[in-house]
Amino acid sequence: MKKLIIQIPCLNEAATLPATLADLPRAIPGIDVIEVLVIDDGSRDGTSEVARACGVDHIVRLRRNKGLAAAFQAGVDACLKAGADIIVNTDADNQYAGSEIPRLIEPLVRGEADICIGDRNIAELEHMSWRKRQLQRLGSWVVRQVSNTSVPDTTSGFRAYTREAALRMTIVSEFSYTLESIIQAGKKRMAIAHVAVATNPRTRESRLFDSAFSYVKRSAATIVRIYAMYEPLKVFTYIGVAIFGVGLLLALRFVYYFVIGSVFGTRFVQSLILSAVLMIVGFQVMLIGLLADVISGNRKLLEEVLYRVRVLELPDRQAERDPAAVARRSDRQSGRWEH
Repeated sequence: MKKLIIQIPCLNEAATLPATLADLPRAIPGIDVIEVLVIDDGSRDGTSEVARACGVDHIVRLRRNKGLAAAFQAGVDACLKAGADIIVNTDADNQYAGSEIPRLIEPLVRGEADICIGDRNIAELEHMSWRKRQLQRLGSWVVRQVSNTSVPDTTSGFRAYTREAALRMTIVSEFSYTLESIIQAGKKRMAIAHVAVATNPRTRESRLFDSAFSYVKRSAATIVRIYAMYEPLKVFTYIGVAIFGVGLLLALRFVYYFVIGSVFGTRFVQSLILSAVLMIVGFQVMLIGLLADVISGNRKLLEEVLYRVRVLELPDRQAERDPAAVARRSDRQSGRWEH
């Protein structure tokens, strides 16, 4: 029996949540059970009560607002505990058409992808200004480069995860999960697909950021931070080589004027001192990169341990679907299997 849980992070969404819930599909080919989970991220307008009145299956209520990334991770954990085989994330403002969920999960149902992200075709979104569209395109291009993926709309919150992909995902950002999860999935060599999806008319302005500058600043910080977590040696090597190179150029200039005996050579003693400082700093930065790379290796081991702990403490979906197969596997492992 394959179970799909649709999770909806909410912050003061009492007005828009009923329309979002009404738009969700009740039956999907290849899915036996469809449930809905609402994450109330410290709402003060009775969002949880509205969700309960609309008959949602699960409600996760955070006592205070923790941000979209924390709400998303809390929802994923709750979906896993509820036995989800596939998790779909959508927004509470009904931006994404619920009728597109069957198309979104199709690559997962066929076993072709671990994650599928809905592509809104930002270039044709009428409610988004030209500047925002350009910023979104630039941001998506940067994320594709650092994650080695081909996702055209990296900020889309309309996405689906297999149980395995959700178990291996750990969000550490406090801003948004969208960029971090793609970079993380790319570095973990997960299969990521994308499909074109339709969107509904906008019901309200975005609450994720105050201005375009704030969004760009926080998104850039998230990209750099997550990329540095997975590729610290590259990041620190690039920085260290750049600093060392500037110092080396200053030293070569001094040597050049010193060799030709120019009177100007005596004027570059300060530059020689600066070049020595820069080369020392650049070398130290590269050493820091080596240390960071060792720490990154330990973090990967911790992520693997966390994955195994989650598998052990969460419901065994294979056992629920085929108890006999699990019993046979247990017999093989214990040596009781009869040939």
